[in-house]
Amino acid sequence: MKTFVDSLAESTDDVLVSSAAAGDEAAFEHLFERHRRQVARIASRFFAQREQIEEIIQDSFTKAYFALNSYHGTHAASFKAWLAQITVNCCYDHLRRARRRPEQGFDDIEESGTQEFAAWLRSHPADVETRLVSRDLAGKLLSRLSAEDRLVLTLLDVEGFSVAEISEMTNWSISKVKVRAHRARAHLRRILQRYL
Repeated sequence: MKTFVDSLAESTDDVLVSSAAAGDEAAFEHLFERHRRQVARIASRFFAQREQIEEIIQDSFTKAYFALNSYHGTHAASFKAWLAQITVNCCYDHLRRARRRPEQGFDDIEESGTQEFAAWLRSHPADVETRLVSRDLAGKLLSRLSAEDRLVLTLLDVEGFSVAEISEMTNWSISKVKVRAHRARAHLRRILQRYL
């Protein structure tokens, strides 16, 4: 016998959006759980600190919740693309605000979190080191690109969106998305060739 939670899990995003817009909090919670990782991956291409990424997740879902009535699904991945566009806009908003305020000093960083991370690293040395080196290298390579180029590559290669979906999210033409992706990949190849 199916439970209410099971029926939510099998529901499409569009059905969940309709239910959430009608006031069903469980439906929105399910959308949150289903798409939280995607929002975090997009945010992590713009920001490195966990707190910033968590803030983007909260802002993105808050804005999505209050804009549910403006969502109009046209295909199966519509909600995912719609939410990605909201996330990208939140990231740009946070970047603009960060430029306006002064940099944080080292005094603001909590040492306890750093100590916990160091202890975890010592307990998982080999596989952790490989993952950290790979992530660090990818982060450094992507940081050499403009925010828009990072965004295009993340949406294409990490999130798996189509060129048409990215065009819709960013309000760019399809040809602009293709050109940006091509130039970004060419730029990454040139950077890599310097190190090889």
